[in-house]
Amino acid sequence: MDFPPEISVFLLSLTAPLILYTINHVPFLQDPQVMLTIGITVLTTIFLLANLSVKSKKSTDPLFYVFALFSFTSVVSITNALQQDGFIKGFMDFYISKAEPYLNTAHGVMMSYWDGVIHYSLLLFMIHCMSEGKPFRSLGLLWAGSMITSQIVVISGVIVGKYGKNLVPALCRHGPALLLSIWAAAKLFNRPRELSIIPADKLQQEQKKTLLSRPVDLLLTLGLLGNMAFNAFRGFVVLECSLDLCFSYIYQYEPYMKDSVGFPKVTMLVLLFYVFPLLFACVYGLHTPGCMWMLDWTLVLAGAVAQTQWTHLGASLHSRTPFTYRIPKDEWRSVVLLNLLTAALPILLALRCYAKQSFFIRVHPEEQTRNGKKNN
Repeated sequence: MDFPPEISVFLLSLTAPLILYTINHVPFLQDPQVMLTIGITVLTTIFLLANLSVKSKKSTDPLFYVFALFSFTSVVSITNALQQDGFIKGFMDFYISKAEPYLNTAHGVMMSYWDGVIHYSLLLFMIHCMSEGKPFRSLGLLWAGSMITSQIVVISGVIVGKYGKNLVPALCRHGPALLLSIWAAAKLFNRPRELSIIPADKLQQEQKKTLLSRPVDLLLTLGLLGNMAFNAFRGFVVLECSLDLCFSYIYQYEPYMKDSVGFPKVTMLVLLFYVFPLLFACVYGLHTPGCMWMLDWTLVLAGAVAQTQWTHLGASLHSRTPFTYRIPKDEWRSVVLLNLLTAALPILLALRCYAKQSFFIRVHPEEQTRNGKKNN
């Protein structure tokens, strides 16, 4: 009996806890070289078995194999999160102590939850869409934005934080994941967009409207400008700006940004140096008609910001973060609200662009001429 590809990948990914449990309880397998060999063997086996599940098809999308491999690592991530929070035990002890101890930090736990739930769900659904011949490009860009940002933060955080001695294991695991995510994003960008069919005259009519006559876009623009200001401010805070306001904020509102693990600092710098320019570009795109790139980059942006904000906010509240670095009880509501708004605005922008594409679809000159002749 042939299972659908998504079911085959799901069943293959469920072997991850069994493999982790075996390694954790068999001393011979805990040698670093043996573990590396096991890791390569397991991923190669997953690749081959995934190939068998689609062998009957005439052609297979290469992204299928990428999604299958990441599905396996997503189950590893959720296993780690569940063990660190005490729901299960006996799966990750040796690996955490010898290879990636930063995975038992609050950031590592929240990152693992996101990878094991959100990324895993997106991957299985994209594989399902792929097998049914349905479009999945938009979901893929959302996943790629989230995945790439996650890997950048964890690798950079290990380098600048107190876990610098574990850089080699971090690069061995997260380096290939970052490269594969970037390659997958490039493949997705090169595929045709999922565009709505809209007559040229309606496109022209929509694109003649000013920002003031588009209240939703106006509100989004104001929200994005506020988001930019907040990201810039927090970036200056972690860069140790000498202003009294910055000093007060990091001590009274988000002391987690001082944590020596390095991840919160890198998160704020990513928001400042990468997300800030993208937000500025999106403000321009909401003002200028025909910016088709908005349909793609708003999805990447939404995935990136949602992942970083989930991990940052969750770690700020998690019990594994030292009490002195958690959000103060008196300021809990305001800080949580600000972080939720920071995450929500790019998501709302992506939904607006996807639902109503007419302002962003470029009208070709020949369509304008043809439409003009019809009016004449």
